[in-house]
Amino acid sequence: MTLQEALKQSGMSMYRLSKKSGVPYTTVHDICDGKAHLEKCSAETVYYIAKALNISMEELLSSCSNLDSRNFENFKSTVCHQVKEMGDLDFIEHILISNSIRKYFNQAWYPESLYLLAMLDYLSRVNHLPQCSEYDDLRQYKLDQPIYPASLCAMAVVCKDDTILSKAAEEAIPEFARFNIIENEVRNVV
Repeated sequence: MTLQEALKQSGMSMYRLSKKSGVPYTTVHDICDGKAHLEKCSAETVYYIAKALNISMEELLSSCSNLDSRNFENFKSTVCHQVKEMGDLDFIEHILISNSIRKYFNQAWYPESLYLLAMLDYLSRVNHLPQCSEYDDLRQYKLDQPIYPASLCAMAVVCKDDTILSKAAEEAIPEFARFNIIENEVRNVV
């Protein structure tokens, strides 16, 4: 759904959304006018807008069919912020109820789908909960190429040291590494 549709559905004005979300009015206005693109906004901006509209970020971004790997970093950041804000158990419940993992997978957004599944499995493990068997069929998949955090890729290039990437892969959280997603820290978000 577009931001305009979400505003109409909620009966909220751009001004009210700005006040409720804390996102500057000019940003909200530019998104509605097409001068700015929601999918290029920071994860924090999308999060606060979605929260103010009482919808999920996935719903808000659903009209942005051109989400690509450039935005995967934003996606990861958003998910980590959601975990921090909601808490582990509420996040698990939200993901299971929204069925986002399956929706992303069916849209061929494999990195996003597998990242959410890895997060679900990781949070289940650290909270001593059983794995959700609903996604057993997706656990067999693995991305063709590893996805490293952009910051590590930049560091490897600047330092001209590929061992940075291999070390990160060795230390990756197992639930993420299983899908070829190199993730070492999901708790330390600002």
